[in-house]
Amino acid sequence: MTTTVAPSSPTVTGFSPALRIFAWLSFLAETLIIGTGGAVRLTGSGLGCTEWPLCTPDSLVPTEDMGIHGVIEFGNRTMTGVVGIVAIGVLLLTLAKLGGRQEVKLAIWFAVGGVAAAAAGFAITQIFVVASSILLLAVIIAAIVSVRRVPMRRDLSVLAWIVVAGVVAQAFAGGITVLTSLNAFMVGFHYAASLALVCVTVAFLVRLSAVPGPRRLAVPRWYAVLSHVTAAVLGVTIVFGILTTANGPHSGDLDIVRDGFDATFLAHVHAWPGYALAALALALMFTALAQELPTRNWSIAFVAVLIVQIIVGVWQANHALPPLLVGIHMVLAALTAAAYVVFLLRLKEPRDTAPPQ
Repeated sequence: MTTTVAPSSPTVTGFSPALRIFAWLSFLAETLIIGTGGAVRLTGSGLGCTEWPLCTPDSLVPTEDMGIHGVIEFGNRTMTGVVGIVAIGVLLLTLAKLGGRQEVKLAIWFAVGGVAAAAAGFAITQIFVVASSILLLAVIIAAIVSVRRVPMRRDLSVLAWIVVAGVVAQAFAGGITVLTSLNAFMVGFHYAASLALVCVTVAFLVRLSAVPGPRRLAVPRWYAVLSHVTAAVLGVTIVFGILTTANGPHSGDLDIVRDGFDATFLAHVHAWPGYALAALALALMFTALAQELPTRNWSIAFVAVLIVQIIVGVWQANHALPPLLVGIHMVLAALTAAAYVVFLLRLKEPRDTAPPQ
């Protein structure tokens, strides 16, 4: 039986070293900004810059009287610019390979138009939220047009556009977080979005090196189902971890005290799915090793990172949540999720390989 390839199926290979370098830099930058964002929160520098997008009503950069808190907060904002530049580099290099100069020019024109429209919106309303919303809408429209125009390797173009849109959305969310005086739910959403972007960038790296074409399941179906159940448990664990941290002592500012949730109780609730996750991860790993499944290497990596994460989590809980350990725990959560994304992508293989026994 002959397998036909749909028009939208990926057929492009041979990506440039520059794109691979930028893709790695994007992953590293998205991971690093979680660390700098954690530093802002854990040092009480969340309101180090009291305004957005300016640091003060009269200055883009922190003033001398703002001290170290202003420097830390502004450093994280600067890192957002670095993340955005790298993400744009990945997108333009991807479009240049898939669609040529015309697609790159079109993306640049959308960028110029989006920035101009956002500037006009701000000039009329003097509201930054309006301007950033216009810019985000322009990115989304550009992404839709671009993906429809270039059918080849849509997996890569979609992932690249998601990161660019995500960076713009994160800048928007960061501004709302400051303007709402570090609302707990906005702080949690800001972190969750950063974690999701880490996962998207690592998915781009995997797909960049993957054999193009239709894919099929490379593991037993029950194993695939269990893997996705484990993904859901991982998501629940991360969500309760975010809620626990949001109601702990590290609110992001010394004058802000969280109310409404019992952080000690939430810590126990966070641990329950964590125990289930550890058991499921071990079951997946031992099965992969016993049956020599293509997921075996990344199942080991996932279990290794998860064990370190559990050790750090227990350690910080038993030592009054020292800021350094909390920050490490935040970064490890993103790396744990990233490792599991790679694991999930190993569940399938190109259709022209031998079927799993």
